[in-house]
Amino acid sequence: MKDFLKFTFATVLGIIVAGVLFFFLGILTFFGSVASSESETKVTKNSVFSLNLSGSISDRSVDNPLASITGDENSIGLNDILSSIQKAKENENIKGIYLQSEGSLAANYASLKAIHDALVDFKESGKFIVAYADNYIQSEYYLASVADKVMLNPRGMLQWSGIASQNIFFKDLLEKVGVGIQVFKVGTYKSAVEPYITMEMSEANREQVTAYTGSIWQTIINDVANNRNLSVEQLNELADRMMMTEPAEANIECGLIDTLIYKNNVRDYLKTIAGIDEDDDLNMIGLSAMKNVKKTQPKDPSGNIIAVYYAEGEIVDQAGSSALGGSEAQIVGNEVIKDLRKLQNDDDVKAVVLRVNSPGGSAFASEQIWHAVTELKAKKPVIVSMGDYAASGGYYISCNADTIVAEPTTLTGSIGIFGLVPYVEKLTKKIGVAADVVKTNEFADFGDLTRPMNSAEQQKMQANVERGYDLFLTRCADGRGKTKEEIDQVGQGRVWTGSMALDLGLVDVLGGIDTALDIAIEKAGVEAYSIQNYPGEKSFIETLMESTSKGVDNYIRTRVMGKKLNEVSKHLYMLDELDKVNPIQARMPYIVDFN
Repeated sequence: MKDFLKFTFATVLGIIVAGVLFFFLGILTFFGSVASSESETKVTKNSVFSLNLSGSISDRSVDNPLASITGDENSIGLNDILSSIQKAKENENIKGIYLQSEGSLAANYASLKAIHDALVDFKESGKFIVAYADNYIQSEYYLASVADKVMLNPRGMLQWSGIASQNIFFKDLLEKVGVGIQVFKVGTYKSAVEPYITMEMSEANREQVTAYTGSIWQTIINDVANNRNLSVEQLNELADRMMMTEPAEANIECGLIDTLIYKNNVRDYLKTIAGIDEDDDLNMIGLSAMKNVKKTQPKDPSGNIIAVYYAEGEIVDQAGSSALGGSEAQIVGNEVIKDLRKLQNDDDVKAVVLRVNSPGGSAFASEQIWHAVTELKAKKPVIVSMGDYAASGGYYISCNADTIVAEPTTLTGSIGIFGLVPYVEKLTKKIGVAADVVKTNEFADFGDLTRPMNSAEQQKMQANVERGYDLFLTRCADGRGKTKEEIDQVGQGRVWTGSMALDLGLVDVLGGIDTALDIAIEKAGVEAYSIQNYPGEKSFIETLMESTSKGVDNYIRTRVMGKKLNEVSKHLYMLDELDKVNPIQARMPYIVDFN
């Protein structure tokens, strides 16, 4: 027994000591990573910017200290990619860009369009762009098509098949578990409610999805046609062939690819076009290092600031009260209002670019942010730059800006309001639970989830939603200089692309955040200025603490549940969180999944 106890004690002690050592090694690794990320990168002669297209792209990067533990990748900041491409263009020691694709890029088409255009602008410097992949997915090939030389592994595949948008429906599932959903909405095209009340797209929803998917594809295929000197008709024919099923050589024959080459031979090719001897080293600078390359322009001494305020994610009343569940980025109404008030009262800030990347959310929080934007606009120019989404509540907070700039592939509009109220009457009967009530007034038990609403409650709820829609129309009409009737004709919850919205007068200019900055600078009337991003990025410790609290949930949802089950979980999380969020929502469909 003594030997057993000794052995057990020694084993436990060893586990504890090893755990402590791993903990401190992890901390040292974390802080070492932070220290290295903050050091300035020196660019030597004949360098190549190696842009690895993998991971998910968001407007601003968010470091995940637990990535090495959970196996998740850090998100890539679109701002970092665009600024790094610009620095590579301006730095005389950088000879070109090497685009590496790994078949794992997760990005929406507005972000892809912004990167595509930055690469096209880079080529004006006369420097080269070379792209290589073992296998290209369509989004990666869209960017690679800009390159002077597009390379593919001799045993690789290229996906070129067009765009599909898939919806998932849960009505039958909810009925089986005894959950009912009561829907209140305004807008023929307001399709965010459909997964809970039907098992297929409505005709109106199919109409709008067909229109905006076709608009996005037209932008993509036109760009690739220009890049590869092919016709749109040829590219559509190739999409119908499903090129990923054909041998790699077929991609050369049809003009999608220039060269078949193994990855370990690409470096020799890069040396050749960079003018580097075979025996010399090729200095490859990755994105993490490129972010820390010093900008060429001198520091501005004027004190004038052009502010870029990032509003990304679902619009919520309070932090954490998400209808989506999980750890998605959020636009927290009260926090944004405080931040915008500070910018309003800062005399050094001469103009504000409000970068909106949101599918919407709480109608109440959207109204509060709209008011803050209106007050800010009264003192200085406000230019909205739309990202992947600026729809429903995202459009609500944008509509009163001086100028609205959108990418051609931005999803915007979705001017409409809805409410979802679940009830579990059938579920309680299934599990043998009953509820009874005594009340002093007719509506004292309003919101009781054990029963559906009665007709009087439904009428009041619908009237509330309709008042919200009328206010939404008023805000858009005032901001865009139109009548409410005109806005209603393009409203009704319908989603548009940026290209379509330009024709309808919902946006003013097509372009990216650089276009919005140029307009802001012109309206500010300043020649000397600095550009500053708001709100301030979170510290390493703050990010670590958040990652610790969310790491297990992220791991389960992304690694264990898988992509499709993760999509389902978002909808189910939404139902679970309905008692915590504002029941009246101004947002587009919860998930827009492009394949």
